[in-house]
Amino acid sequence: MTRAGFAAVIGRPNVGKSTLVNQMVGEKVTITSSTPHTTRRAVRGIHTDDEVQVVFVDTPGLHRPRTSLGHRLNEAARGAAGDVEVVMALVDAGAPLGAGDRTALTTMLEAADRGARALVVVNKADRVARGPVADQLLAVVRVVEDLARARGRHESAEAVEYFAVSARTGAGVDRLLAVVRDAMPESPFLFPPDEVSDATGPEWVAELVREQLVRRTREELPHSIHCRVTTYEWPHITVEIVVERESQKGMVIGRGGALLKDVGTAARRDLPEGTFLELRVVVEPDWQRRADTLDRFGY
Repeated sequence: MTRAGFAAVIGRPNVGKSTLVNQMVGEKVTITSSTPHTTRRAVRGIHTDDEVQVVFVDTPGLHRPRTSLGHRLNEAARGAAGDVEVVMALVDAGAPLGAGDRTALTTMLEAADRGARALVVVNKADRVARGPVADQLLAVVRVVEDLARARGRHESAEAVEYFAVSARTGAGVDRLLAVVRDAMPESPFLFPPDEVSDATGPEWVAELVREQLVRRTREELPHSIHCRVTTYEWPHITVEIVVERESQKGMVIGRGGALLKDVGTAARRDLPEGTFLELRVVVEPDWQRRADTLDRFGY
């Protein structure tokens, strides 16, 4: 008998959702960086072991949106928790609980009302002492109880389970994974056993390039960058890097093309040997705020 199902990972930006998904899958299936809003789509990472398959859904960070793109990212994150077996709400062990955390915890409780198993994961436990981790766990328990009481569903809070982990080192992740696996219902596998992601080749290459750009640019520029593959004919791949203003084009290219060359070199490390990767930079004015462009880019 096989079991399979979905587990959504939600939380505010930069709490380590993508790192946790990669850790539980055992391979890099979603890009990471220290810059908030790195994840823009619900990315599925697939863990298959013995007779159990878990499809983890990595989601964009829940935040106060300033653009049309921001609104769509929030909708994507909340929507990912709509029909799953498990919802994991991540919070940072070393940061005060804020509006984004409360939104994630409320979304988790709403999923619990629909029958999902609700897990709160206090992440980055390796960065603070045991005392502050325990304090954060207690603080989250109080917030969850308050949110459930305000909704008139106090019983939802009683079903929530709590974990402290380090997605970066893997500490505590095995115990969390065991609970997630246990929640999977009887079902045929949803994906082939050797598959670790549902991303297509072009989608993955575009994300690898964006990951390197996000890591090398500062302030608001990472949010203005979109990457898409325009040519995918092995071994030739062309990635178009979209920015919002002409001034940003020069920032992405760098002096004498140095930054763009560095990005291409780094991205190729995660691609098969022999890949010819061409990067081009184009301008789409204010694309984050234009519904037609967001539709065209698939957000």
